[in-house]
Amino acid sequence: MPSQTSTTSTPTSPTVSLHDAGQAVGYVSQHWQAWVTDALRIIFIAVIALVVRAVVVRLIDKMVEKMANSTSHHHSESAWMSGLLANAERRRQRSQAMGSVLRSVSSFVILGTAAITILPVLGINLAPLLASAGVAGVAIGFGARNLVTDFLSGVFMILEDQYGVGDQIDTGVATGTVLEVGLRVTKLRGAGGEIWYIRNGEVKRIANLSQGWATASVEIPLGYHEDLDRVKELILAAAEEMDKEEEWAETLIEPVKVLGVESLAADSMIVQVSVKVLPGKSLGVARELRRRIKIALEQAGIRLGVTVPVEDAVPAQRAAADINAPSVLGDPMSAQSRGTAPIPGLDDPSQK
Repeated sequence: MPSQTSTTSTPTSPTVSLHDAGQAVGYVSQHWQAWVTDALRIIFIAVIALVVRAVVVRLIDKMVEKMANSTSHHHSESAWMSGLLANAERRRQRSQAMGSVLRSVSSFVILGTAAITILPVLGINLAPLLASAGVAGVAIGFGARNLVTDFLSGVFMILEDQYGVGDQIDTGVATGTVLEVGLRVTKLRGAGGEIWYIRNGEVKRIANLSQGWATASVEIPLGYHEDLDRVKELILAAAEEMDKEEEWAETLIEPVKVLGVESLAADSMIVQVSVKVLPGKSLGVARELRRRIKIALEQAGIRLGVTVPVEDAVPAQRAAADINAPSVLGDPMSAQSRGTAPIPGLDDPSQK
């Protein structure tokens, strides 16, 4: 008998394709409006964020450019003092650092807010994400607390203009001239030529020796009986001659002042002289002022230091080479001296 085979009826391939296509079309027809709406919302949020960021960055750039090119400085002193403080390199570096910080902060805040706003539109639950970010932030904060401290200290140092390039500062751990001011590290050139890299978070105090003005102080030792009025006239005359020279006229801010007797002893006294000078020029001015005062006082017959009358002078002692070493024979109780003494009875004629 011929074998008979039974076949099971199955949907043909075109039928399956049409069924799937129908489901896809139905799904798209049900959700296309939500998709378009969400896409438009995402595009709208992104565009708004980018526009706001561009506007803020532009404003920051204009502010930084104005700070870098500005030559005015609000200060209670004279106009040349403002020009002195407005160092071009210092302004440029400070403005660039501030601009970098402000641009980074503004971009982080604006784009971060936009991302947090977009994620719920994509159907992402923010609760686990924010919880994870909080834990990660705490861990990073504990692990990088020194880095955060250095960064924040650097930001406030720059914003408050505590020091800048070219300033002579004392940070407590090192003293030198500022070569570079960064958000994390400040670079100094020491007096010996060494370069110090100081973390901003380690600086607890700062003494800026280059802002405003400096003081050149000179102490003049004189004899107790010298005429103070005459000494004062000679000092002021020497200082006036110094102020007339172009080399020193630009350095001296105010006339030299004789403050008076600083200390008084039984045989001497010290007169204090002071003058305001440009920052960083105090040592040179003090040396030149000492030289001129010395010459002026010597020409007037006034001797510096303690003067000792001739009658009270102590005679000079003989040189050490002229003094013989002490002899043991000079001591009658020494063994050598007793050994040279005559024997009793040998030299007495009555004993013979």
